Parts: sequence; structure tokens; C-alpha cells
Amino acid sequence: MTAPNIVSVATISGKTSVQLVTTSATAIVTNDAASGKVVKVNLLTVSNASGASSADVTVDLFRDSVAYRVASTISIPEDASLEILSKSIYLEEGDSLRLTASANLYLEAVCSYEEIS
Repeated sequence: MTAPNIVSVATISGKTSVQLVTTSATAIVTNDAASGKVVKVNLLTVSNASGASSADVTVDLFRDSVAYRVASTISIPEDASLEILSKSIYLEEGDSLRLTASANLYLEAVCSYEEIS
């Protein structure tokens, strides 16, 4: 199935995902293949909860087994937050938005998105 025409949709469901970011690339949002949906990612914020050290974050759009960098090795100081997306992006069927950190469990991510079908 293909993603819906977003001009004439039946359902828009608002959602929020949270994630502790690790050194392994892990999806915070996935639009499953053949879902019949498009996912509109509105906000991605990453915070460094460590009071002692900065940590780097990399964010990629994973499509067809290829990681396309949205943000690459961005340093987030201790006790600080960074808004990664300044504009919305759409995830097509089979796409994922993944995060990777330079250190385990320093970084926390919050992602607000809409599933459109």
C-alpha cells in the first residue's frame, strides 16, 4: 500500500515518543512498510541529563538500508537541551528516525509526531 494523500485523510493521531539514547542507532519513530500511513515528525529535542560531561548525538533518516544524516555528531553540553528539527519532516513507509549517542544513557530524546492515514 502507498502512503495516503495528505490533502484528504481520514485520521490524524498525535503521538509522543521518548527514548534514552545509546551508542547503538535506535529508532525513536518508525513508519512500518505497507502501513498505509505517513508520519509527520514535528519536534525532536535531545537533552543531556548528565551533570558532568557533554555527549554527541547523531540523528539519521533510515531508508532502504541507508542512513541519511539529519544531524551529525552534534555536541550537547551537560544539563543542556538541543532542538534537532527546526521544521517538520515526513517519514514514508519503511522509514525510521534513529538516534545514536557518543556515550550511553547521558542523552534523553523527546519526539512529537502525527500518524496520518
